[in-house]
Amino acid sequence: MATAIPKITLSSSRDIPFNRLVLSQSNVRRVKSGLSIEELARDIERRGLLQSLNVRPVVDDAGVETGTYEVPAGGRRFRALELLVKQKKLAKTAPVPCVVREAGSAILAEDDSLAENVQRVALHPLDQFRAFRDMLEKGMSEEEIAAAFFVAPTVVKQRLRLMTVSDKLLDVYEQDGMKLEQLMAFSISDDHARQEQVWEIVSQSHNREPYVIRRMLTEKTVRASDARARFVGLEAYIVAGGHVMRDLFEADDGGWLQNPAILDRLVMEKLHEAAEQVRAEGWKWVETALSFPWGHTRQFAEIDGTEVPLSDEETARLAALRAEQESIEAEYAQADEYPDEVDARLGEIEQAILALEERPLAFDPDDMARAGAFVSLASDGTLQVERGFVLPEDMSAEPEETDDAGNADQYNCPAYDGQDHDNTGHGYQEGDSIAPDVEPEEEDGIKPLPDRLLTELTAWRTLALRDAFASNPHIALSELLHTLVRDVYWQTSGADCLEAYVREIPLPVHSPDMPGSVPAHALRQRNEGWKHDLPENEDALWRWIDGLDDTSRMALLAHCLSFGVNALHESSYGPSLARSVRERLVRADRLAAALRLDLVEAGWQPTVENYLGRVTKARILEAVREARGDEAADRIAHLKKPDMAREAERLLEGSGWLPEALRTVGLVDQAQVETVTSGGDMEAIAAE
Repeated sequence: MATAIPKITLSSSRDIPFNRLVLSQSNVRRVKSGLSIEELARDIERRGLLQSLNVRPVVDDAGVETGTYEVPAGGRRFRALELLVKQKKLAKTAPVPCVVREAGSAILAEDDSLAENVQRVALHPLDQFRAFRDMLEKGMSEEEIAAAFFVAPTVVKQRLRLMTVSDKLLDVYEQDGMKLEQLMAFSISDDHARQEQVWEIVSQSHNREPYVIRRMLTEKTVRASDARARFVGLEAYIVAGGHVMRDLFEADDGGWLQNPAILDRLVMEKLHEAAEQVRAEGWKWVETALSFPWGHTRQFAEIDGTEVPLSDEETARLAALRAEQESIEAEYAQADEYPDEVDARLGEIEQAILALEERPLAFDPDDMARAGAFVSLASDGTLQVERGFVLPEDMSAEPEETDDAGNADQYNCPAYDGQDHDNTGHGYQEGDSIAPDVEPEEEDGIKPLPDRLLTELTAWRTLALRDAFASNPHIALSELLHTLVRDVYWQTSGADCLEAYVREIPLPVHSPDMPGSVPAHALRQRNEGWKHDLPENEDALWRWIDGLDDTSRMALLAHCLSFGVNALHESSYGPSLARSVRERLVRADRLAAALRLDLVEAGWQPTVENYLGRVTKARILEAVREARGDEAADRIAHLKKPDMAREAERLLEGSGWLPEALRTVGLVDQAQVETVTSGGDMEAIAAE
């Protein structure tokens, strides 16, 4: 005979007036912070009480029920109701739905209180997303949904962003086949086919980190912070039919532009439009490009222009700005630092003063008729126009000035053949595209860097060294005296009264990022400043120099000498040249150490294009290991070289790592040392 299964009996439920309820001392929730009683009260006010209170009768010493009920489970709801009563939004005697457990139950009150909090299961994010989506489809706005659940609209937008994820991937997530962070990474793209393709790839890989998914989904896009995007503007790009991917779950710096072809077309259209405006000024020719190589104006002569004087309105504006600046500085003269708003205003004033003081040049129409201009995109996303350059065939037929040794003028440098040679004997013409060095995938040993790459790296270092040199007249004078003493005591001097000259060393072989770098900008600005101050003709030059104060003379000396700084690696064609290059680099190292040259501070950072894509896998891993530690290197060791180079670029960003050719002896980057010592915060790095 089968045994009957005992049936359970549920506790009865009934409405109890609120003033007959008290909070039980057996309620296990004691910590009051973060309970959001006010938000729950507003929710109850809007939709009523969705869940009953769990109560027990209060008995006297004789065990007789007193008519009052304690609340061991549902304390937060009780406090919210209590707040509504205090606000007179709920009557004291309002009936409250309650589940009543009998007095003397074998189940402890603490047991009920703990079970109610522990047994509850938080809503799955996918269920929340689907609920938000249904509410949106039924007419509620994102703001209304956020207000109804007392969350920021961003939270709703983030959950609704999951609508862009393929249903196939949502099913994988629902079955615990991927993590929420991975699902959120897929939401930056609305291309379901590409999402599924990426998941198929990463699901078979050891590395399924969200950053890998984001990188794969954005590898053919352009950052909104890119100079081209800033130049065109996102609004114009979108109007032209372009789309922007945004990441609502991570900082995305403005997002990614999905249509590079549209962006490039808009950039060139805007550049050509600007070029036509420049041409209308009266120039013979105008050349347009996204960017020109470093030193592209070297073979051109320049025509002189005169500064456009300030108008009465601009003069008054400049005087008012300076007066305001002096007033603010006087007011806060005794303060340790400026308040944020005051500091911001001073920055605005300085920029406005600088814009007024940097006067445009006016040129003679006859000179303009034989000269031209270059129109390009500056590294900060602004238009860059360089005016007043004369082609060689349009120059005046005057004999070129050379010294007794046949050396060319330092600015035109015709003695230089315009080529640098690699170890195959082929020449590199200025402006040539830079093809990556071919590295066989299977050759993973630590080999010497390719000559071409070394030349590019040392060109970057030379440029930064020139900037540091020109900024330090003391070191510049020491180097000049060193050169002169060597000439006097170890070499035969020439016939001139002073056989000392500077020949500008051209840098035609360089990486694409060098012309827009920090030292390049500083050198251009410094050169333009001195050109502006120079007298109109050479006859007055000696008197002008003689009249300068010592500080200005030293600064001018350092600037002129900087053009001759040469820290370039060159391919060796024989023992004599090899020894000469080695000696030059040793002296360059000494100069860099004296100047405490820091290529990180100068703005160099390793990228796929300028280093990582052009060395062996072993060198890539060595770089990551030095900068971020063994764990970081191990995380990417299994990747193929293109993927490894891209991941290494991301990992090395901000690390301060430099290849050996760019390091300065004795200059230690303590931040990098600390990163390597600690192994780095790899979770933080992976989440970037």
